Amino acid sequence: MATNDIRICEKCKHIRVKTMLPKLQQMAPDTEIQVACKSYCGPCSRFAFIFINGRYITAPTEDEAIEKARKYVKK
Repeated sequence: MATNDIRICEKCKHIRVKTMLPKLQQMAPDTEIQVACKSYCGPCSRFAFIFINGRYITAPTEDEAIEKARKYVKK
C-alpha cells in the first residue's frame, strides 16, 4: 500500500479540523494526517485547502476540497 502525505492547517478559516479530519481518514485509511500551519496563509485565508502528496488543493468549502483531493490519494 502506498503512503499518502496529507496535511491541513488548524488555523484555516474555511475548514473545521474536527469535521475534516474524520472525512480525510475515511478517504485515506492508514494515513497519518498532519495538522499544523502550512505557511500558506494567503490562499488559506480565502479557501479551504488540503496539501496532498505534493499538491495544494483549494476549494470554497472543505467538502469540495476533499472531493478534489480524492483523485490524488494513492491506493
